[in-house]
Amino acid sequence: MGRRKKIVQECERLMDKPEHIRNMAIAAHIDHGKTTLTDNLLAGAGMISKDLAGHQLAMDTEEDEQERGITIDAANVSMTHEWDGKNHLINLIDTPGHVDFGGDVTRAMRAVDGALIVVDAVEGTMPQTETVVRQALREGVKPALFINKVDRLINELQEGPQEMQQRLQKVIREVNELIRGMAEEKYEEDGWKVSVESGTVAFGSALYNWAVSLPSMQETGIDFGDIIDYNQNDNTEELKELSPLSDVVLDMVAEHFPNPIEAQPRRIPTVWRGDPESEIAIQMRDVDDDGEVVFMVTDIAMDPHAGEVASGRLFSGTIERGQELYVSGTAGKNRIQSVGLYMGGEREEVERVPAGNIAAVTGLRDAIAGSTVSSVEMTPFESIEHISEPVITKSVEAKSMDDLPKLIATLRQVSKEDPTIQITINEDTGEHLISGQGELHLEVITQRIERNQGIPVTTGEPIVVYREKPRKASQTVEGISPNRHNRFYVRVEPLSEEIVELLKLGEATMDMPELERREALMEAGMDKDTAQNVEHIYGTNILIDDTKGIQHLNETMELVIEGLEEALDDGPLAKEPVAGALFRLEDAKLHEDAIHRGPAQVIPATRDAIHRSLIAGEISLLEPIQNVRIDVPTEHMGAASGEIQGRRGRVDDMYQDGDVMVVEGVAPVQEMIGFASDLRSATEGRASWNTENAGFQDMADNLQPETIREIRERKGMKLELPESINYF
Repeated sequence: MGRRKKIVQECERLMDKPEHIRNMAIAAHIDHGKTTLTDNLLAGAGMISKDLAGHQLAMDTEEDEQERGITIDAANVSMTHEWDGKNHLINLIDTPGHVDFGGDVTRAMRAVDGALIVVDAVEGTMPQTETVVRQALREGVKPALFINKVDRLINELQEGPQEMQQRLQKVIREVNELIRGMAEEKYEEDGWKVSVESGTVAFGSALYNWAVSLPSMQETGIDFGDIIDYNQNDNTEELKELSPLSDVVLDMVAEHFPNPIEAQPRRIPTVWRGDPESEIAIQMRDVDDDGEVVFMVTDIAMDPHAGEVASGRLFSGTIERGQELYVSGTAGKNRIQSVGLYMGGEREEVERVPAGNIAAVTGLRDAIAGSTVSSVEMTPFESIEHISEPVITKSVEAKSMDDLPKLIATLRQVSKEDPTIQITINEDTGEHLISGQGELHLEVITQRIERNQGIPVTTGEPIVVYREKPRKASQTVEGISPNRHNRFYVRVEPLSEEIVELLKLGEATMDMPELERREALMEAGMDKDTAQNVEHIYGTNILIDDTKGIQHLNETMELVIEGLEEALDDGPLAKEPVAGALFRLEDAKLHEDAIHRGPAQVIPATRDAIHRSLIAGEISLLEPIQNVRIDVPTEHMGAASGEIQGRRGRVDDMYQDGDVMVVEGVAPVQEMIGFASDLRSATEGRASWNTENAGFQDMADNLQPETIREIRERKGMKLELPESINYF
């Protein structure tokens, strides 16, 4: 215990010195070695035993992570490292690489100032590498590069110094192209380009625990020739003594990643839209530990003993036990039960945690991942934009009715911990739908319900989530209330790709000042008069109020919006969500007596008008699609591309990369169910593959009626469509 206690005391001492703190994340494509790397850093810092490093996988704390050999939850850890004669506190988040858990990566980036991008030397940059770099740069996080598995170049590919350097330079070039493409200014002016000369690139092997960088070579005198010798002579033990991975990587982190004092003035404006002159803005920029508490929750986890643990970044103030804090979007205050730092995968309780740290807090019962927690009411942080939306749904039912209440509570907990999961609970049928990023995502969640909560569940076949979208502008239609005294006149037109994209990224919202919203919409191509009359935005749909001087419309508008939202959640074709539509309310006739224009009249009338206008606009199904990339030996290339083409997909590109062929294409999610096992048998298990959600596309007309019919049948709706839908 003595040693552990020392570490804890050292961390406590350092957490008060923001200039010695580095908050960082490790991010990479799946299987490029993030978790093994984290293990070695922990061992180097004396947190876990050296012999176990790389095998213990200390960060994959859940049983299922150990079994599958992948990281599912982002895990936090703090360690100390001496650099330049001073001790530094390094708060690290190890993030998952699998596309199904991309939400965790986005949230982790909000809490850190530097991102160590890990790339496999043999595979090079991959689709998910690109996604994580983009997520880091969008949050204003500075990158550095670690090229892993260099031992494979020597031992498996038998490369000499010349070939090796060419290959490593190619990886550096690819990563720089990504950075430059996404953050040109910082790349050109602020030195965010990664390079060997500046010391922001390191090479090594997380498995064998050695690494080098230009500064380390100058210090130890070990160069690439030596590395090849040590590897060829099976003498990596000596290499790791002479040039240990943790020293090289943590030196790079301490030297090149900004401390909170440098980072926060730059990051606050990118993640927070409040008044930059306000006192709280100044306290956040100054990392002021005497200021108001401002804490951004990036992760919620369940601890069997302590209940919910919220971890995140403390931008200002000092968090202590017993404080009463506001949680954005909820009423009243929550009382802090305990505060702590992470040491390895374990939480160490401390008396207080000051600004600039990543802290773990219990007692925030109203917080969800993404909440702003503060000692005064304030403008919350920008919502964390998840790049992908749920595309696959499964129904989950408890095997025994007695478990139903427990299942409902567990599902609510799940959606609190992981905002990229959507839960729909149908209390009447007892059917619960979970929607997520892919088959694996849902499989893991349902397994955890069984394993951690002990609730036996049955899950249905995966169901794909569609969208409904109008194809053309409609004429004006009329919606009439049940008592026939209220009438609404609406027409619809499809929105352009640019505007839909804008709404998806949350760059035009109803929370923004009107002027800012109007400018954003006009920049995306909306005309001025339309942009001025935006009344409501829901998903990727917009309601425009084109009426002039109608009595009582103002107090009725709330009900109109409620009717609109209901109608858009359940589109007219198959009750799938409506996307990409712009509605114009052109006129309304309202009863002057408020009793006759209540919810029971206005909501059905609006729904009716919206659905009629959509049918007149030839609404049709959009299906979700995925980008697919398959890496496969040449002799199996035909089989691999056949797997995409046989799934209504198209192959966009095939090229040689080293000793494998790469096949790239897109295919509908509906057809990708069961893809993994089919591809394995078609290529004798020699293909590695990767999918990434790529939004929605129009579904072919000849498939529409059949698909709509299947969905209606599943949802227990009438099978025949209204007569007015006759355009397929």
